[in-house]
Amino acid sequence: MSTKDKLVTAAVILIGDEVLSGRTQDKNLSFIAQFLGDINIQVGEARIVPDQQPRIVEAVNALRPHYDYIFTTGGIGPTHDDITADAIAAAFNVSIDYNDEAVAILRTRYEEKDLNQARMRMARIPRGQPD
Repeated sequence: MSTKDKLVTAAVILIGDEVLSGRTQDKNLSFIAQFLGDINIQVGEARIVPDQQPRIVEAVNALRPHYDYIFTTGGIGPTHDDITADAIAAAFNVSIDYNDEAVAILRTRYEEKDLNQARMRMARIPRGQPD
């Protein structure tokens, strides 16, 4: 197999206590797998983990040596248990901060009076070079 024909792979981490409890039925995995398959990226593994930072970090670090891409679903939003961005930063040992572009996007979607601290959390993105 030449470098041009190299199989490109991905893993998907589904994050959320609501998925594990059965309260929410996951629809993301099939969508992601179909979308990636259409662009010649093969999903080789999927995991469901609870809303616990150590478990998310563990899953990311277990999967990343084996796949070209890691996709996560869940845990990004304005609620107390949305810890995915922090967990990704921790897994890659990088900082996390507000991203100007993400803040600008939020400002187009919310009036300033509605752009509270919880919503602003959605504009925090890991930054820096992974270890």
